Amino acid sequence: MKILVTGGAGFIGSNVVDAYIDAGHEVVVVDNLFSGKWENINPDARFYLMDIRADEFMKVLEREKPDVINHHAAQISVPASVEDPRFDTSVNVQGFVNVLECAREAGVKKVIFISSGGAIYGEATEYPTSETYPPQPLSPYAIAKSVSEDYLAFYRHQYGMDYTVLRYANVYGPRQVPHGEAGVVAIFMDRLINRKPCTLYHFEDQPLGMVRDYVFVGDVVKANLKALEAGGGEAFNIGTGVETRTRALFDEIFKAVSSRVDIPGGLAEPATRHARGGDLTQSCLNVSKAEAELGWKPETGLAEGLARTLDWRLAR
Repeated sequence: MKILVTGGAGFIGSNVVDAYIDAGHEVVVVDNLFSGKWENINPDARFYLMDIRADEFMKVLEREKPDVINHHAAQISVPASVEDPRFDTSVNVQGFVNVLECAREAGVKKVIFISSGGAIYGEATEYPTSETYPPQPLSPYAIAKSVSEDYLAFYRHQYGMDYTVLRYANVYGPRQVPHGEAGVVAIFMDRLINRKPCTLYHFEDQPLGMVRDYVFVGDVVKANLKALEAGGGEAFNIGTGVETRTRALFDEIFKAVSSRVDIPGGLAEPATRHARGGDLTQSCLNVSKAEAELGWKPETGLAEGLARTLDWRLAR
């Protein structure tokens, strides 16, 4: 199978590219390297340095004729979307519509779209939150993801284009950059490794920080493999169903880093600041649908995932 991965030089996308190639698929990567990195590009993938909003994207599809598009390219930061909604919409909505239009014209059979279970449900009253809960996005980033899912439903209804939506929780792991929904893992690790203080963002009634669902990138990659053949016309939460407060996450990271790096004891207490625009008080995903219909479930606990992430960061 030939698969085109947008954002395939980024944190999650590059890990997905590696897995597709290891599984024997032919992979094409399109990335503008806005947040992706040259060193993440698999040498066995064909690479195009290009923005998904470019008119030339159609020429890539005409030349490569992929069977599937896996769409990871995005503006990935919730706070950045609040600060600049125009840019977020340009990339995450207009860019995606350009991908869909080109895919329709090129006869692409399926699109795997990366959505956000960590943002799209807003302050959900169902908790952990399942896919049946109606999206209540509270940031431009989340709005764009919700609208993009609506576009997929339209293209399936109007043109018969198949799709699978993967609604990620907060993904962390090797190659992560300090941006996006789970960027806090990379931020805490990098600052502690460099013996710098950390900052914990929280709401007034949550002194230990906000609640999030952290899922290891290696597990997320397996969901992308499953989505090639299953889940047509459906959305799936990809998380762990385990809630973790930011302070608990910091303590786990501090323990892991301090076991490998000499860190001043004063760094064990992070500074605190009020939550930023677009932040949610809590988010945790019910992943039973993915287990039942995709045959996927999370396998990596937080301590193990953080250890593997730290190994990668220290090896750099």
